[in-house]
Amino acid sequence: MKHLFGTAVSFLLCGPLFAADPPQDPGQDKGWVSIFDGKSLAGWKPNERPENWTVKDGAIVGSGARSHLYYTKTELRDFEFRGDVMINKGGNSGIYFHIAHHPAGWFFDGHEVQINNSHRDPVKTGSLWAVVKLYDSPVQDNEWFQVHIRVSGQNIVVRLNGKIVIDYTEPKGAQGPRKLGRGYLALQQHDPGSSVRFRNLSLKPLATAAPAKP
Repeated sequence: MKHLFGTAVSFLLCGPLFAADPPQDPGQDKGWVSIFDGKSLAGWKPNERPENWTVKDGAIVGSGARSHLYYTKTELRDFEFRGDVMINKGGNSGIYFHIAHHPAGWFFDGHEVQINNSHRDPVKTGSLWAVVKLYDSPVQDNEWFQVHIRVSGQNIVVRLNGKIVIDYTEPKGAQGPRKLGRGYLALQQHDPGSSVRFRNLSLKPLATAAPAKP
């Protein structure tokens, strides 16, 4: 995402940057719901430039100028998200959550998990943009990697390929636009030099999801 404002809010990183996951729970896959059928954009809607989003080889593909692809079926509070992502060299993208619907432009509500391995923006893949900044990407351009996001109460955990890279607890009364609450999930296509792909996308509500606004 572009640098449109400066100082990040306070953050908390717990444990080593690449801490191993806890032992696997045999029931952990229960409750996951696929949100992409691999063939169409059913359930998804771009806020601008719809021509910049296509489906190819079982993946959502973003290319061209700025656009954000909203998952429109539900707004979320507590949830888990997982999906595979691949981005080109020099590309920039992101996964937003807890955002309102914005018809166009850049926006700063909710949170964004950055997707950027080699773009000029120094904030790299896995960061919570403008909140918790990572300056080295543990994943590579032009290779698939898994992003897993878990939001529970005031806590956000981000995993890349199963390893925790962010464990952030938002302070109560946090100031600034980047805050937890309730809202939509969206995928970002950042600029004409970026090309990003998403596949195997699924959600797991951890509490009752709010119905989408009409």
